[in-house]
Amino acid sequence: MTALTLSTAAAPGLRADAIVIGVAKGTKGPVVAPGAEAVDTAYDGGLAGVLETLGASGAEGEVTKVPAPSGFKAPLVVAVGLGAQPEKDAEYGAEALRRAAGAAARALSGTKKAAFALPLTDAADAGAIAEGALLGAYSFDTYKENGKDARNGKAPLAEAVLLGGRPRDKAYKAAVERAVAVAEELNRARDLVNTPPNDLNPASFAAIAQGAAKDHGLKVQVLDEKALAKGGYGGILGVGSGSAAAPRLVKLSYTHSKAKKHLALVGKGITYDSGGISLKPAGHNETMKCDMSGAAAVFAAVVAAARLGLEVNVTGWLALAENMPSGSATRPGDVLRMYSGKTVEVLNTDAEGRLVLADALWAASQEKPDAIVDVATLTGAMVLALGNRTFGIMANDEAFRSAIHEAAEEVGEEAWPMPLPEHLRKGMDSPTADIANMGERMGGGLVAGLFLREFIGEGITWAHLDIAGPAFNEQGPFGYTPKGGTGSGVRTLVRLAELTAAGELG
Repeated sequence: MTALTLSTAAAPGLRADAIVIGVAKGTKGPVVAPGAEAVDTAYDGGLAGVLETLGASGAEGEVTKVPAPSGFKAPLVVAVGLGAQPEKDAEYGAEALRRAAGAAARALSGTKKAAFALPLTDAADAGAIAEGALLGAYSFDTYKENGKDARNGKAPLAEAVLLGGRPRDKAYKAAVERAVAVAEELNRARDLVNTPPNDLNPASFAAIAQGAAKDHGLKVQVLDEKALAKGGYGGILGVGSGSAAAPRLVKLSYTHSKAKKHLALVGKGITYDSGGISLKPAGHNETMKCDMSGAAAVFAAVVAAARLGLEVNVTGWLALAENMPSGSATRPGDVLRMYSGKTVEVLNTDAEGRLVLADALWAASQEKPDAIVDVATLTGAMVLALGNRTFGIMANDEAFRSAIHEAAEEVGEEAWPMPLPEHLRKGMDSPTADIANMGERMGGGLVAGLFLREFIGEGITWAHLDIAGPAFNEQGPFGYTPKGGTGSGVRTLVRLAELTAAGELG
């Protein structure tokens, strides 16, 4: 991963391969942002004009490269767009800095060392720039010859130096250390999402979780197919019954001696989703390795909480299965008895995520945590409603839903609160079982949320994040977001854990 340091050095004298500066979109053209004063001075105050001549406007994510001025030890200046120039006396937002740093880091793949001279006024800015640079430099190269970047055959940026940082200041150091921990775990989640399903199945995912638990002092419990059968986990077993790769339920626990609250996180972990007997058509199954993104996010968030030493108990539940068609697969019309004791009529085997989550949610409820949050690439309906970059939030408590929305916005994840209309519940009534796994087609994302609510213990605050849209980016990279697995939900979950530890949530 990209190395990161803080520095008080001046840009002209720093030995690096490139100096990254910010440029904003002003009313009359590009405007050089604070942090780049020394660079602009070396251009006799004409850097904005040079950039405009080259076509730069300061638009978000725009990258323009120019030779460094005489006297600089770095040979290259990289100007990255910050978007609209803030109003007078206003500062650049954390997300603008995060995205700009990410775009610059990605553009500098193949570079050994880059100095970031972006607007930096406090420790929070340093954390945002650090996080953006580390996330933007990400590359999944496990299956590439010589470990080269999949985008252009070059290795990711090796080192990022944050100019204007204060290496000895406790707040700055803490902000950067947090950024490193969160970014490393988020990138771990991306790696898991990008790993092909012939290498990542429920057993191998569980083994990775066991390894991380050992590294970070976590407790881990893995229920294999025999333990699941003995325990009565009919949902997870039913989904995994058609695959040669048996399902697993992983419980990953982080505890702190001073913790006063307990947060449970539950992740959908379908390591490959063919749809089962209700087989997905061609064109809809090629990226279904990403159907375990919720479990990857939960896994990453628990490890990040441990690395940050948060004063809160966090339990992660990874509901892992592979959904395949075969002679032993669950059929439409079958009835499963869930871990809660409820029976579910399976009308569509491609609505499998809610079945594995139901068992894990009930298991999490037995510990009576202060709150449960589940994360899942659950429905195409949510993508239709909110698009490819925004996840939906549903909850049984309006204040909790609002708190999660605010936390997501704070860390730069696009999210939107969604309702749980009671009239949609009737559509899941079954003449055979307690409930069916399908209901009305219109509002399918909300129906799925209502189904999950049935498996939450009485009196427990719960929220559901449907990350089906932003979990896997099939378009080109943008900001600090790569093509492929994005790590959606990780930063929101970590922020929720921080707020819970601080007594500001629940």
